[in-house]
Amino acid sequence: MQIKVLADSNAVDKRFSIGWGVSFLAGKKVLFDTGEKGNVLLNNMQLMDVPAGNIKAVVLSHDHWDHTGGLWSLLEQNREIKVYACPNFSSEFKEKVRSAGAELIEASRFTQIAEDIYTTGEIAGVYAGKYMAEQSLVIKAERGLVILTGCAHPGIITILEKVKENLDENIRLVMGGFHLMGKERRLISLIVGKFRQFKVARAAPTHCSGKDAEELFQEEYQENFVPIKAGMVIEDT
Repeated sequence: MQIKVLADSNAVDKRFSIGWGVSFLAGKKVLFDTGEKGNVLLNNMQLMDVPAGNIKAVVLSHDHWDHTGGLWSLLEQNREIKVYACPNFSSEFKEKVRSAGAELIEASRFTQIAEDIYTTGEIAGVYAGKYMAEQSLVIKAERGLVILTGCAHPGIITILEKVKENLDENIRLVMGGFHLMGKERRLISLIVGKFRQFKVARAAPTHCSGKDAEELFQEEYQENFVPIKAGMVIEDT
């Protein structure tokens, strides 16, 4: 299944807008996160030939502006979208989605949302000392599972464990925010080792993963390290 990178803090060239946060299109109809701003998302969608009317579902990892910010501009162009949020999202967010005319679905558990595409459902995490729920997207691709993460506040290894509990298949690629920015390199190295224990074939840390994590994953994975940039199309999944 093809994955298009619609938002990231780096881009393949200057035509693409950049910003904090991520957004990935799985196949042609399911969007995971929306980045920080609508103009960034919509510009990159146009450049990558992704019509707003084709999007059937948006899965939002967690209730932070840099992952939900582009949603509102998208809903202005397509109100038929199903928005998958964690039950822990704020009441203000939920009401805003409904007011925009979209259908809100609260994903409390592992759920299939399209052919070969699943949400992990809400996984407990912590951010700034407070409870922070998060969900990840899972794709059953031809060569193994692809796991897309927003910020991995529950812990990237906890997310992998959750996926394996529900789909005991090889993990082809883990891509997105790993929430390792500012962490000690020793801890990051342990997590890289855990990826190997899970037999993750390819790694693509970005966003809140941090430069140290990107460096250590690249050292370990070599040609199987995937540097993420807006404008990329990932075919080999």
